[in-house]
Amino acid sequence: MRTSPLHDRFGVEVHDVDLSAVTADNGYPVIRDTFETHSLLLFRNQTLDDSSHLAFGRLFGPIEIREKEPEKHDAEMSLVSNRLDVETLATEEESRRVMQMRANQLWHTDSTFLPWPALANILMARVLSSTGGETEFVSTRAAWADMPEDLKARVRGKVLKHSYSHSRKQISEVAASEEFVAKWPDTAWNAIWPNPVNGAEALYIASHAFGVEGMPNEDGQALIDELTDFCTQPHYVYTHSYTVGDVLIWDERATMHRGRPWPYREERSLASICITAQECDGMALVRPAA
Repeated sequence: MRTSPLHDRFGVEVHDVDLSAVTADNGYPVIRDTFETHSLLLFRNQTLDDSSHLAFGRLFGPIEIREKEPEKHDAEMSLVSNRLDVETLATEEESRRVMQMRANQLWHTDSTFLPWPALANILMARVLSSTGGETEFVSTRAAWADMPEDLKARVRGKVLKHSYSHSRKQISEVAASEEFVAKWPDTAWNAIWPNPVNGAEALYIASHAFGVEGMPNEDGQALIDELTDFCTQPHYVYTHSYTVGDVLIWDERATMHRGRPWPYREERSLASICITAQECDGMALVRPAA
């Protein structure tokens, strides 16, 4: 596979690959190796429909289903969109749909609030607005490698507490009280998630993180804010401006991302699936000791 860099510290564009033709034996092993090394992959000019998108995702692992009993439900495509139905867009800043999308404009890692977090997100651009709507990424692996030793010492060995409602409260109480948000209890994960393939350490942090076990809440939040500010300095940021057919795949264990606003009177729809991390993806390395 031919690749070219997206950022000098992480991320590559992969050229001349049709993702709908990738199979477990043909193409996927090289893609997976590139994913483990570079954390963010871009494939342009793709034509995945829902079926082929889900089939490609299953090569990485089980498709995330945000239900308390996922074994009773079928995996479906998630559409990150301000479209409510065929005729209607959510256009107001305070509409319920837009509030959730505004929450996605906080620096975050997907699904840290679930009992099994995400390994990856596989996202395809379907409908784009005339301006805005970019996604920004940072490598928490690169930032951790650069972090001053005194700051590293304050977080190494720590366990961070995560809550879906916490990130939504930063937008509004209404966003935090939605049933699909409030139903998830708090989770806790080690602050560092080493990659099980190459051993590279990454800070595992998100807008959902609200505290540090063993620290007063105010002090824990202050440390989380300090770590987030360090990781999201401008020189760590890659900003992706979409074209229709772009597919982005990112490692949730080693990155943070955030969406950027767009004129909500225009549709922006991205097809997205998360892949649930499995034991082979290093769950034992991020799961706190009993």
